[in-house]
Amino acid sequence: MNEITMTLVGNVVDDPTVRTTGGGHKVANFRLASTPRRYDRESGQWVNMPTFFVTVSAWRALAENVEASIRKGQPIIVTGRYQTRTFQVNETIRVAHELEASAIGHDLNRGTASFSKRMRATSTNEVELDAAGIPVDHSDRWFPGDSNADADAFSAELTATAPLSDGRREPALAGAN
Repeated sequence: MNEITMTLVGNVVDDPTVRTTGGGHKVANFRLASTPRRYDRESGQWVNMPTFFVTVSAWRALAENVEASIRKGQPIIVTGRYQTRTFQVNETIRVAHELEASAIGHDLNRGTASFSKRMRATSTNEVELDAAGIPVDHSDRWFPGDSNADADAFSAELTATAPLSDGRREPALAGAN
């Protein structure tokens, strides 16, 4: 709540580094340099202002896409949550600017890009197949007892029919109302 959201346009200073946290989440980090330009009326020229450097972090799926897409020197646009950290090095207080990215893209004012949707891996259950390619029946594992008699009795319950009010019959389970 009350977080500072910022959008920056700049150049990637270094190739992203990607690591996996102890919890198994990927995070990509890289630095972005943004140099504002102003027109100086007195000199009639464009003048570069001081360069602003910020560390950008991207998490999870965004980190994977950054790893595959972003390279040093590319012009990009980043939107995210802005934070500053102060720390001390040899009795000198320093300030670190960080942007936790929620969206990153190439700056199309300065070049072209091609988009490809990244498909995420989905979990699949493997099914054991017999020689004919038909799933193997392991239903004997689910019925009590060591013979197929219990399975046959259960199968008979499933195929039994019950009368309907209109005279037709439908499969019924024992004990079902």
